[in-house]
Amino acid sequence: MTFVSLNNSLMRPARSSARRARTLRAMLPALSLVLVLIAIAWLNPRAISYFGFSLMLNLAIPIALATIAQMFVIAGNELDLSIGTFVGFVGCVTATWLRDAPLLGIVVLLGSIGVYALLGALIHLRNLPSIVVTLGMSFVWQGLAILVLPKPGGKAPDWLQAITSFKPPFIPFPIVAAIVIAAVVYFGLMRTSYGVILRGSGGNPAALARAGWSLLHTKITLFALAGSFGVLSGMTLIGITSSGDANIGNGYTLLSIAGVILGGGEFMGGRVSPIGAVIGALTLALAASSLLTFMHIPPDWQVAANGAILIIVLAARALISRKEA
Repeated sequence: MTFVSLNNSLMRPARSSARRARTLRAMLPALSLVLVLIAIAWLNPRAISYFGFSLMLNLAIPIALATIAQMFVIAGNELDLSIGTFVGFVGCVTATWLRDAPLLGIVVLLGSIGVYALLGALIHLRNLPSIVVTLGMSFVWQGLAILVLPKPGGKAPDWLQAITSFKPPFIPFPIVAAIVIAAVVYFGLMRTSYGVILRGSGGNPAALARAGWSLLHTKITLFALAGSFGVLSGMTLIGITSSGDANIGNGYTLLSIAGVILGGGEFMGGRVSPIGAVIGALTLALAASSLLTFMHIPPDWQVAANGAILIIVLAARALISRKEA
């Protein structure tokens, strides 16, 4: 009896330490965002205002949507290297056909989502590396974007510009949109039974198959969701910039991967966080457009600085994971 009591007393601090480590790990994306905001406020206090946030987070919503698209793919233990050029293709279609021939534009965009779903089926059925398949598709999307819009131009549909230029009272539109995106995806992926199945396809596919669920269907669904959010990202980006360019989304591939990882996601095991992914996207958007500019870091070094931020966060997460273990 004494031995059992002693053993419990020894295990209690260990459990408490692991619980604190898990809490800190979950809070790490928010802490990263807060630190970036504190740094911006210290460098330029006037930026912390309605107008300042609207300006700094102007391009954060397309990045957040692309990050969510990447998150769905990573949830299935895959990786999408074509999301950036896909966003560019969607942007070109939005700035041309969706404005001048809306029915054709809608059909093309829906067809592109179908192509994404077929990619998921191909990767699963043929057991192909998603990195190789999506890397090949990145060149396809880039070529199609150039065919649709050979040079920068076109114009966003008026209704799309009206949505992206909406100015709600008190809270800037990018923040409202980020909250809505995070809440909708969180409920759908983390609070529904089918969301558990989708995450299970990456967490424990063997158990999911034994339970009678089709891994093919979950893979198709995850890639179709990725395509859907990629379409929303491209449309939103054109609504903000008002014109198209075949290369407009090329940087979104690495930003989307960084946003998912910065938000607490992992490449294996189906561990993703919709709220963390959106926070990670906002952090990267603020760091790239505002913090590094206020620090007078040359544009050539800003990408490297973003990488340094990501490495620091990952190092902190690894340190916390040791304590959690």
